[in-house]
Parts: sequence; structure tokens; C-alpha cells
Amino acid sequence: MDDTLLLQKYHGLGNDYLVLDPNKNKIHLLERHIVKLCRRNIGAGADGILYGPIWQDEKLYVKIFNPDGSEAERSGNGVRIFAKYLLDAGYIRHRPFSLYTKAGEVRIDFLNEDGSLMKVNMGIPQFTGGVLAYVGTPPEIINRPLVFHGHPYRATCVSMGNPNCVIHLDEISKEKAMELGPYVENASYFPNRINMQLCKVMDRGHIRVEIYERGAGYTLASGTGACAAAAASHKLGLVDDRIEVTMPGGQLLIEIGEDGSVFLTGEVQKIGTILMAEHFLA
Repeated sequence: MDDTLLLQKYHGLGNDYLVLDPNKNKIHLLERHIVKLCRRNIGAGADGILYGPIWQDEKLYVKIFNPDGSEAERSGNGVRIFAKYLLDAGYIRHRPFSLYTKAGEVRIDFLNEDGSLMKVNMGIPQFTGGVLAYVGTPPEIINRPLVFHGHPYRATCVSMGNPNCVIHLDEISKEKAMELGPYVENASYFPNRINMQLCKVMDRGHIRVEIYERGAGYTLASGTGACAAAAASHKLGLVDDRIEVTMPGGQLLIEIGEDGSVFLTGEVQKIGTILMAEHFLA
């Protein structure tokens, strides 16, 4: 390996990630590297970086980084993209398999031969404690009024391994998500910051979502965001067990199991291979 940097780029519904394989690159990845690589004008451009595979205690791990250099606990699109990369690169052959993130295990099952369509067990959503880390609020926030940018909103907070604040509204838009998102992400209620989903229930089997992600900003789609919005809507009795989630980048299918587990089904696609110039990260 020399000083060049080999990356693979994939997307899930327009939510794009760079895969940086430490087994194929000689790099000590730093926060400033992540920020520069994700920049769309001076770098490769992405909503985040997937760093792996990493083997630890006979388990297969991936580290997920936001464009600001912070590490995410989990990403629904990210784990699907990384699973596709593992299949493409020949790291895995058996199906289904387990992948581990900072938030723990996810179970992934490919639904077609090339691995572009898969179903992921994202675990049981948590509505109390954990990574949500509220300050000065009740241990459970379900359809409670919280004040953001000087206005009260009915919010439901749920962890899918990462923290999410779901706000149900009669009308949602990109403009509203971009206006409100920074205030929700950085609200004093959430010292570790939080992801925001604006959610409109269309009917009992369909919701629409606009997303503002912690450390990334407005995004076209989010797997964990879709799961959080569906789980919150289900908790409030607004939807049934099978929910189509429409985001600007496309649709994901979310299913709620009998034990409360959330299953995410969706596609990912490879964009291409990127060879960065020598000394790009110098």
C-alpha cells in the first residue's frame, strides 16, 4: 500500500457513504481526514464514512463517521451499504450474518443474488434512557410538548441505537426540516445532540418523513430515521405493523415484529471506486 487512498462509494436512497477499508489502505484516520473527504467541493463528497471491516473477538465491526468527524452509534443505510460492500469484496459468503456497530449487533439478510436488496433486524426501539440522555425532562418523552426555536412541538424521542426526536406535523417540507433541524439537534434537552425526523402520517400503512441528522444536516434518507419515525408512529397507535416510509430519496419498508423488533428492508447501490490523489490527506 502506498500513499494513495482507495475508496468505494455507495448510496441508499441518495444517502451516500464512502467505504474506507483499513485492510486496503495505509491510513491513521483522523477527524480532519473525515471532514475533508466528506466535503463535496474539495473532497470525494459523502454523508459519512464507513470504516472497516474490523475483526474483534471473532465479531465483524464497522465504524460509522458523520461528515463533521463525530462517530455515529448506528446507521440503517450505513449498515446496509457496508453489508453490500462486504459481499462485493468477498469478505462474506454466508447469509444471513451479523454486523456490529458502536450500538451493538444488527442481523442482515440479503434478499437477492447481488445483495442490493436486504432486510435488517434493527433491534427493539427504546423510549427511555440509554443514548437519549435527556436533561431536565421526564425519563420517557412520548408525544410531549418540547420547545424548539421558541415554539412548542409535540415530540417523541426514541433510540434505534442512536438518538432520534420525531415530531409529527400536519405538513412537512425540506424547508421546515432545515429551519427547525439545527435547533432540535443542539437543544439543551439533548447534551449529546440528536437526530430529527419530521413525520406526516398519510394512512395506517404509510408515513412521509423529512430528516435532519446530527453531524450531517439535511439528508435525503436515513434508515435509522425511518425506523425511529415508524416506531414512534406505532407507539402512538397511528400506524399498523407494516409501514412504508417515504423520504425525498425514496421508500423503505419498516415492519414491527411481535416482540417489538424493527425490521428494515431497502435497496443500496454502488456508485463507483474512487482513487484519491497522493498526499490528499497530508
